[in-house]
Amino acid sequence: MKTTLFASALISLAIATTACTNHSENNSTATDSLSVADAVKDILSSSQTLDLKSFEWTRQPKDFSIAGDTIKITTAPKTDLWQRTYYHFRNDNAPVLQISTKERFFSFSVCTNFTDSHHRFDQCGIVMYLDSENWLKASVEYENEQFQHLGSVVTNHGYSDWATTAIPADVKTMWYRLSRRDDDFCIECSYDGNEWQQMRVCHMHEADNEIRFGIYACSPEESSFTAMFTNLAITPCMWKAHDGQQPDEQ
Repeated sequence: MKTTLFASALISLAIATTACTNHSENNSTATDSLSVADAVKDILSSSQTLDLKSFEWTRQPKDFSIAGDTIKITTAPKTDLWQRTYYHFRNDNAPVLQISTKERFFSFSVCTNFTDSHHRFDQCGIVMYLDSENWLKASVEYENEQFQHLGSVVTNHGYSDWATTAIPADVKTMWYRLSRRDDDFCIECSYDGNEWQQMRVCHMHEADNEIRFGIYACSPEESSFTAMFTNLAITPCMWKAHDGQQPDEQ
């Protein structure tokens, strides 16, 4: 996919759409974690709405708020997720808020607002964090006043990759959708939550049973910003079964 064409298409869509839905805020801290057998299965089987009490912190930030259906995370400097590849360092301290499930077919979507980001690599987005060496994430990473990196990182067995495309620096909201089909995953992005662009399809070697997924925010360098997450939703899998070449015989 050519960066110029993709960026142009997204810019056109951005002009025609608005940012995430506004929500009221208060300064209350996070609600207590709700003990559930499998909230994702309950939502899919009975059309329940997603309760943020079902989420738990894998790493809790010092400064955050959860009010209604809005989550705000203020990042701390030098927080990040990355393993080994190219840079040869290992960073594993970004705040992560997740829900657990054994459900094998579903989609999870969220709208992110990063108006406050201003320093190189400031980022917030969607995540599936299994452990320090097996995870994926998608986000917009601030670069400079001209452009940002819209991309995703997949980490299997301790080695990360990074797939990116450049988008304009004035984009301040982005939707993400993570879909699961067994141990394969599709990551998509959208400017309005309606029209979706595929970012990548990937396999996660350690995602053969229960997984954890949700949101994250971090500032890898000497920076801090406040990220806002709204419109969190779990739906039946929007990534449909492949229609074409049949699987090879096992």
